[in-house]
Amino acid sequence: MKKLSRYIIIEHLIPFMLALIVLIFVLLANFLLRTMDKFIGKGIDVLLLMEYVFLNLAWVLALAVPMAVLISTLMAYGRLSEDNEITAIRTSGISNYQLIKPAIFFGIFITIAMTIFNNFTLPEMNHKARLLSRDISRKRPDLEFDVGYFINTIPNYTIYLESRKDDIFYGITIYNKKTPNKIQQTITAKSGTIEGNDQGIILHLNDGEIHELNPTKDEYRKIDYTKYDVVVPIDNLNLQRRNSKIRGDREMNYFMILDKINNYNDKIKVIYGRIKNRLNDLNTKDSINFNQLYISNLLEIYEKEKIKPLLDDDKRLYKKELRKLKNLKKGVKNDFNLISNYEKYIDKYLVELHKKFSIPFASLIFILIGAPLGIIAKKGGFALSTATSLGFFVIYWGFLIAGEEFADRGSISPFLAMWQPNIFLGIVGIGLLYYISKEK
Repeated sequence: MKKLSRYIIIEHLIPFMLALIVLIFVLLANFLLRTMDKFIGKGIDVLLLMEYVFLNLAWVLALAVPMAVLISTLMAYGRLSEDNEITAIRTSGISNYQLIKPAIFFGIFITIAMTIFNNFTLPEMNHKARLLSRDISRKRPDLEFDVGYFINTIPNYTIYLESRKDDIFYGITIYNKKTPNKIQQTITAKSGTIEGNDQGIILHLNDGEIHELNPTKDEYRKIDYTKYDVVVPIDNLNLQRRNSKIRGDREMNYFMILDKINNYNDKIKVIYGRIKNRLNDLNTKDSINFNQLYISNLLEIYEKEKIKPLLDDDKRLYKKELRKLKNLKKGVKNDFNLISNYEKYIDKYLVELHKKFSIPFASLIFILIGAPLGIIAKKGGFALSTATSLGFFVIYWGFLIAGEEFADRGSISPFLAMWQPNIFLGIVGIGLLYYISKEK
């Protein structure tokens, strides 16, 4: 039995690795095509590009592994069935459960490994990838000084160069668009060179003139020079690597998310305490029920029974108490709105928390689907297995995306939102296992 288990697991490994490589290549290629515009003209170093690709490999791996598990299971059991090895194994008295048990152990191993990966490695790499992506987006393109064109890539400057010989430019005209006191400045030079550094560029000009016009005072000034340096600061001409402690929900591990949820729950408790203090002045006999509709009705009853009778006795007191009640209603309403916002944030983090476990668990669910499907189909080809897997994966992600959307709206619980694809496909898998157990 151990030999059979080892044999079936080996049958999974090669298709799994093959499928994983193909899926990673396809998903990465699609990602790079969509983000290519970030790198064009930026002069990004090749090693930096490789780092960016490597960091984004984490989420690609999280998507590709469950799908690769399904493909490998379909291929393994499809080939065994196609070569009549399933029939031979069954005639030796081995049950369907024993036949599929090695694949289930393989799925459990992948599930545990990906759960650890999704909880700790993936958030860290997502965080670093976002920071690097932001830094690349902020980087200005390398400045290329072409002759015969107006160059507008430098902020607040327009430069025109007539000709060039080696590193020396001739016929230089510089228009400064932003100067102190809104003075219009034009600089000309017969020749000059351009030097770059980390902060910007320096224009070393020879034999030229500086023309300045002050529109407010109607003054004009001309300065002749032999040598003149123009320093043009440019932010992030070279890529600056920044650090940030701020993390999105997909950049947090299990403990970070729990800490966030507990923090919001503490804030909600504080608000409920504030609502209680607001309502203590009403002197109601009933214990306070923290329900918005209940409190709204309570305030309406208080206004009707306690405040309106004051209208006939003391109008000034009536207006004073009515004003206090309006402020109380407004304060309570704002408190409940704040609670509602905090609860939405909690749901958002709970969705991400459950996702860290539900997506890895899909590997085990896909084993339950792939094994009986491969036996029934009796085909172990890569193309057929991939097409079948793609169909199930579309269904899975359709449920997952829809669930996340409904959970963000508060329509369903975060647990159900993230686990419903596994529940649905798990039922399908159990149904397929029952079908092959009854197959003659």
